Amino acid sequence: MDISLSPEAYSDMARAIQLALAPVCRLAGIAGLLSVMAGRRARIVDRVRQLSGDAVDPARRVLELRRHFSGIAITSCTVAALLICIVIATLFVEVMLDAPLKWLVGGLFTAAMLALVIGLACFLREVHLAMRATRITAAGDRR
Repeated sequence: MDISLSPEAYSDMARAIQLALAPVCRLAGIAGLLSVMAGRRARIVDRVRQLSGDAVDPARRVLELRRHFSGIAITSCTVAALLICIVIATLFVEVMLDAPLKWLVGGLFTAAMLALVIGLACFLREVHLAMRATRITAAGDRR
C-alpha cells in the first residue's frame, strides 16, 4: 500500500489550510471576547457577594440583570466558537473526502455568525446597564 501523496493531494491540503485560516482568526477574536466577558462576569459576581441579601435592593436587581445578559453573551459566543471549530473540521473533511459540503459549511458559518451577533448584542446590553448604574451611583455621591 503506497501512502505517498500526489501533488494534487498536497494542493488540496494547502487549499484546505488556506480556507481554514479565516475561521481560525475569527476563533482567536472570539477567544479574546470571551476573556473580557468572563472578567466582567467575575466582577458582577463579586459585587453581588458584597451586597446584602436584601432581594429588593435596586443595585442587586441591576446586577442580576447584568449577570443574566453576561451569561447569555458568554454562552452565545462559546456556541459561535464551537460552530467555527466544526466549520474548520468540515472544510478539511470536504477536501480529504472530496465531498460536496459547501452548503453545510455555509450553514454552519452563518449559524456561528448569528450566535456571535446574539452574544455581542447581549454583551452590549450588559455594558449599557453597567454604565447606567454607574451614572446613578456617581450622581448619588455628589449630593
